Amino acid sequence: MGLRTRTKVVIGIATGVVVIGAAAVIAGPVIYANTVNGQAAAAPSLSAAPSGSGATLDAQQADGTWTSTSSSYAGYRVHEVLQGNDVDVVGRTKDVEGTATVDGGSLTKATVTVQVATISTPEAARDEYFRSKALQTDRYPTATFALTEPVDVSKALDGSTQDVTLTGTMDLHGVEKPVTADAQVAVTKNGAVQVVGSVPITFADYGVEAPSLGFVTVDGKGSVEFSLDLAK
Repeated sequence: MGLRTRTKVVIGIATGVVVIGAAAVIAGPVIYANTVNGQAAAAPSLSAAPSGSGATLDAQQADGTWTSTSSSYAGYRVHEVLQGNDVDVVGRTKDVEGTATVDGGSLTKATVTVQVATISTPEAARDEYFRSKALQTDRYPTATFALTEPVDVSKALDGSTQDVTLTGTMDLHGVEKPVTADAQVAVTKNGAVQVVGSVPITFADYGVEAPSLGFVTVDGKGSVEFSLDLAK
């Protein structure tokens, strides 16, 4: 999308009430920012075998359709400024379905669908705003990335960690836009394939308004991150 950089959904207003959270008010913005930043997961990275390890796939093994396994995940990374303090917020879900088709050393088709209503962070109030206000997941429950141009992945199949650009479309909040994702591909020691990366997005492009509440300002741009473990 399946889906580097930052995606913004909020500490904002949930059902008309400011949901910045008691921690920010009582403990102060510096402590709150440090707490949230400490909870933010790192960007997806390859856990697959490194280059030169001998983890390879020949054409017969590689060609065909690959499906995401239960260890795959996707989500968002957002940045906001709370009274002068930088805060990075990361949401994750494992409700991801991905398929990829490999033919002759090229990735020819790929689709990743994420159940956005199940994306969660350590703060329930933020998640409620994300679902009910920002992305209206009752109306738009999924986000989907679909590959539109084939990608040469032969280096990854030969045992290297390969940097690739995935060109496709993102369907989010009922709006479909062309996007590109910076990603890495590698073959794991057990013969599976891992793909990690991110899709930068601008919220206004998808009809999503990043709120500014005075004490907290949410960037208008962010990213959708993904880590896909694929098996045949």
